[in-house]
Formats: sequence, C-alpha cells, structure tokens
Amino acid sequence: MQFTLTDDQAALTGAIDRIAEGFDSIPTEFDGFHLPGEALEQELEAGGYFDISTVPEMGPICAALAVERLARLPCTAEIALSMLVRPQVGDDLPRPFALLENGRPGRFVAGAGTLLVLDGDGIGIAHPAAGDTETVESLYAYPMGRLTGAPDVRPLSAEETAKARNWLRVACAAEMAGLMQAALDATVEHTSVRKQFGRPLGTFQALRHRMAECAVLVAGVRRLALQAAWSGDAGDAALAAFHAQDSASKITYDLHQMFGAMGMTLEMSLHLWTYRMKALSSELGGLGAQAASVANDCFTADNPY
Repeated sequence: MQFTLTDDQAALTGAIDRIAEGFDSIPTEFDGFHLPGEALEQELEAGGYFDISTVPEMGPICAALAVERLARLPCTAEIALSMLVRPQVGDDLPRPFALLENGRPGRFVAGAGTLLVLDGDGIGIAHPAAGDTETVESLYAYPMGRLTGAPDVRPLSAEETAKARNWLRVACAAEMAGLMQAALDATVEHTSVRKQFGRPLGTFQALRHRMAECAVLVAGVRRLALQAAWSGDAGDAALAAFHAQDSASKITYDLHQMFGAMGMTLEMSLHLWTYRMKALSSELGGLGAQAASVANDCFTADNPY
C-alpha cells in the first residue's frame, strides 16, 4: 500500500509528533514496570484527539497512525481502543475503554468508563461503577485491573460484535507496530554504543542480520495495520493482528538477547515496550484465534488464495 497524506492529515500527524516529543523521555528516578501516562491522556483529551477517526478528512487511517506513533512512548495511556474501537461501537460512550476477556484481568480495566466484555464468541458493553474494579499488580508494563463487581452487560448484536472484533484487531496491530518500532530503536541505540572486543555490538554481522530481520517484521506489522485501518476489511484486520502477534515473540526474543542480561533489568527501558507486547500477544484469543480468523475471512470459496 502506497499512500500520500493530505495537507490536513499531515498537519494532524505533525501535531501528534509534537505532543509525543513532550513524553519521549524516561524520568531518571523511574525503576518500575509501568510508567503512567495520565498527563499524555489528558493532553489528548483536551485537544479532541480521541475523536479524529470520526472526522471525515482524517478517518481511521489517521487514528491508526496516531496510535502507532504514541505507542512508541515509554509511558502508557488508554489510546488505541478509544481512537479506533470507540467510534465504531458508540462515540458517546465514556472513556477510558478497556477489554475484559473471559473474566481475566485486563489492561486499563481499573478505572475504565466502558468495558468491552468478551465472553466466548460474544461481546457486550458494561459501565462499571465505583468499586466494581480493582488494580492488579503485574509484570506487564500496563496498568492492569480486574472486575470485582457485576455491572449490567449489554450484549451486542452479531453484526455489532463482528465490527467490534474487527476494530479490536486493528487497534491491537497498530499499537503493537509502535511498540515494536520503539523496542527496535532502543536496541539499535544500545548496540551502537555497547562494545565487545573493542567494537560496538552493532558492527557484528550476525547481529546486523538479525536486526534486519526484526526491522522487516516491524515494517510488515505497520503496513498491515494501516491497510486494515484504511480498508476496514475483516480479512485485513485478521491478517494484521495475526502478523503482529506472530512477530512479537521473535522480536522480543531477539532484542532482549541483543541487550544481554541487562535487557531483563528495570534499569534498561526495553521492558517498557516488550512487556506490553507480551500482554497484547494473548488478547483476542491469541495467535490461534487470529489464525482461525485469517482462514475464515481470507480464504473462502470465492477467494481461495
């Protein structure tokens, strides 16, 4: 897919870049698993950026570009679901949005204004009251929470469920594309300055080959995510989510190995992106569910290839 942004779209992505620049650094005193991004979320809310998908001149493709760019930041805020899923299921629903899958703890569940409740093949919408959710301690670099109360759940119709699941996959792929790019960038920087045998690690051919393979995977995930956001097609969304979750394991393994033992310490920043990838890799049924969706949505009697 080759596309050229309009002047309005280019101006928007430029504005997102300027916002992101204010949150690119990691506080020197930080040494935890999760770097909160409340200030980022407040700035996006104040600027109306969560509604860009509904603006005809922008659309979901601009929302996907924004999600991908903001996912590269070390801090976390509920962005992907609000920008890409909320406009499809009800842009008047209170945010933050969160995904609650088969009763398991989920990202941003504690304090969510709207829960997308996945139970088997169905999806419902709930609005938890105060005390219905609680924070869960986790190694994932997201604020995790679980449902403790029993709010009313409004089930979506079959058509609404299919649409919501489609855009959940787009949101997952777009966010993972940004996380992968940030993790790759951090590793490139590390291997450029870290020396062994008197040479930067990045000058060794074996690491260069593996880095190049990771870069190809990252570019593929981003391309498929943007394609799915542009087309809104179920097959495109399934392919994007599948490739993102499939690529995450290799990219995480390779990049952490290039950091050596330091990659598993909180003093290094790599976990702020790779641990988020781990959380996203298990969502929406995981890789097996995405593979089944690719088979159902991409390979049919009318389109066998």
